[in-house]
Amino acid sequence: MRRIRPRRSPAAPLLVLSWAGAAAVLWLWWHNTPAVAATTADRMVNAGRITGLLAGYAIALVIAQMARVPALERRVGSDRVAGWHARTGRYALCLTLAHVVLILYGYALQSDTGIVAQTVSVVTDHPEMIKATVGTLLLLLVGFVSAGAVRRRMRYELWYYLHLLTYAAVYLAFWHQLATGNEFAGNATARAAWYALYATVGALLLWYRVLTPVRLNLRHRMRVESVVQEAPDIVSVLIRGRRLHRLGAEAGQFFRWRFLTRGLRWSANPYSLSAPPRPDLLRITVKAVGGHSAALAGLRPGTRVWAEGPYGAMTAARRSRGKVLLLAGGAGITPLRALFETLPGAPGDLTLLYRARTEEELALRDELEEIADARGAQLLYAVNRADGRRVAVTAKMLRRILPDIARHDVYLCGPPGLAEESYDALREAGAPHRRIHHESFEF
Repeated sequence: MRRIRPRRSPAAPLLVLSWAGAAAVLWLWWHNTPAVAATTADRMVNAGRITGLLAGYAIALVIAQMARVPALERRVGSDRVAGWHARTGRYALCLTLAHVVLILYGYALQSDTGIVAQTVSVVTDHPEMIKATVGTLLLLLVGFVSAGAVRRRMRYELWYYLHLLTYAAVYLAFWHQLATGNEFAGNATARAAWYALYATVGALLLWYRVLTPVRLNLRHRMRVESVVQEAPDIVSVLIRGRRLHRLGAEAGQFFRWRFLTRGLRWSANPYSLSAPPRPDLLRITVKAVGGHSAALAGLRPGTRVWAEGPYGAMTAARRSRGKVLLLAGGAGITPLRALFETLPGAPGDLTLLYRARTEEELALRDELEEIADARGAQLLYAVNRADGRRVAVTAKMLRRILPDIARHDVYLCGPPGLAEESYDALREAGAPHRRIHHESFEF
């Protein structure tokens, strides 16, 4: 137990810092507003200025959250950062729309013209506003395709490339803030701070999304070694490279993989390591659930691989207790198989519960049984009965398996429905929320 030192997440300090930045933006408006006018027109314009400033700040946060900064991806967790990104993006879009409506309505009241005529005047009289208009329309498009109902009906690759339009939208909209914003027109310090904010997030984006992957792949030169059929619709891809131990990858983490062959080179999908990384070899195990994952079965040895990572916080560093339950479903076995082999523990400390519909779908079964025998760990399967009746993971089952489950850390990985069901069962069985560690790859 003295060796167990759980790595603390920086999530709370980062959230506090983000809200402090928003407060600083509000202070900037207050500092540049000597008096809040009483007329409706001036109140609308001031509200438009406030929402515009907050929208600009929120968009900078959106870009920072897209940069895949290792401190966030590996300590906060990729899924949690993705959640922050989605929520911040919604805030930014709503604030942008509010800014446009309020500022145009306020100007229309001030000049005693219609809002349509005022919109045409604003866009055509100020060169930067044309670019800002195009940028706003692109942001609306990205927001539309990111809505859950639309996103679920799109291929991941199409959604991903449309999402990249965010960068163009931000670039186009950025300049009008400095050219037309009252807070920046006569305030060199405010302009410098705004430039510094966007330059910082731009540098993070360039470094971690472009330069770091280029350096990684030039250094390690990965190629497909072989493809192994593990179970129906499940294959393992072995990837050979140079000095792979210098990647710093840990069991439980994942990479975003791009296989440079026909039909796969333009998409990068996240797949977890299914075995502890070796100095010359990595392995992923993938279930065919879509076009990209199904195509991996046809990879040929020697195919070049482009990888980004490692990412993910579901590692041994999350552990805070001596005993651990690993609860896997379907393809979720891949990161938990690597953790099952590498998590420190005495005989009896580790339990792996593997949920699948049939015994044929139990991927990596022989390896799991070898690990369990070698480590004195408990390996259990929850497989549907012969008549097809589903075996659910329930609180009663969990308490029967582990009467002291409240004193366990739990690593949970599986399809969204199973993960949600298992989480509820764990909480009902007495497992504390802070000791249930899970990560989702849903986009």
